Amino acid sequence: MVRMPPMPPPDPRPGRDAVTAVIALGANLGDRAETIRRAVLRISRLPLIDDVRLSELHETVALRPDGPDPDAPSYLNAVAVVTTRLAPQVLLGLLHAIEDEHGRDRRERWGDRTLDLDLIVYGDMRSDDPHVQLPHPRAAERLFVLEPWLSLDPDAEIPGRGKVADLVEALRG
Repeated sequence: MVRMPPMPPPDPRPGRDAVTAVIALGANLGDRAETIRRAVLRISRLPLIDDVRLSELHETVALRPDGPDPDAPSYLNAVAVVTTRLAPQVLLGLLHAIEDEHGRDRRERWGDRTLDLDLIVYGDMRSDDPHVQLPHPRAAERLFVLEPWLSLDPDAEIPGRGKVADLVEALRG
């Protein structure tokens, strides 16, 4: 019997131009800093991902549907800016797989978590698809996303929402 070498996985979007995507990272359970470090390393090893830049870590109070919860374990948050040729749906699926690798439990919305990875923007794409909403519907309201992102890119913008610097200024009020 002749064994054939394994076929490489197909390019999800052959010929796709590279775009800049922004990924928010957060963790409030376990070794938060190490989890974020390992998640970024894993993201950098994904196919069709280049030029991964990570912001500094920011510690924040846990946010629940009814507001901040100072009694919950605090979060470490960061933002990664990447260049990718992956389709946004594929990128988001791979981010969910990385969350799963780190023991992410999705039983409680806005609950404590070992790792949270959100696709914030994908180039200037806008999508209301419930599976891939772009830009992220709440990103413009969250300093724990905007401040780390602004530290990486002072000219950053959220499509349809405006400059990140202006959004930060308005939220700090």
